[in-house]
Amino acid sequence: MAKINFRTGDRPFVFAQKSALKLFIASIFKKEKKQLSGINYIFCSDEMLLKINQDFLQHNYYTDIITFGLNEPGEPIEAEIYVSIDRVKDNANQQGVSYQNEMQRVLFHGALHLCGYKDKKKSEISTMRAKEDQYLQLIGKRK
Repeated sequence: MAKINFRTGDRPFVFAQKSALKLFIASIFKKEKKQLSGINYIFCSDEMLLKINQDFLQHNYYTDIITFGLNEPGEPIEAEIYVSIDRVKDNANQQGVSYQNEMQRVLFHGALHLCGYKDKKKSEISTMRAKEDQYLQLIGKRK
């Protein structure tokens, strides 16, 4: 069984129903027909994620998530996903949605990147958003 872990970077992660959320994230890979070995989600501050963005991607801006695939092509997916709790909270306020909803969207976004979805072009962004919405609706029905 794939392992999905929630780890603390420099910010504690407080979220209801972590076990159910981990199982749901694993189900995304099954639905997308991708084999998952494991993911470590690391929750951190804006500052920590900015440093990662600068050091590894040479980007000098804040972001809510950075996904690093660690597996070789053809192997089951193994990854680290860094999530800025500060950015997720700010984005939730700006979008007028709950913190839980925005956090789920971001977690699914990272998983979808690992499944091969991209978000650089307008058409890719549209597809990514539709997939995020699809999984947000599905998890909403499970509650």
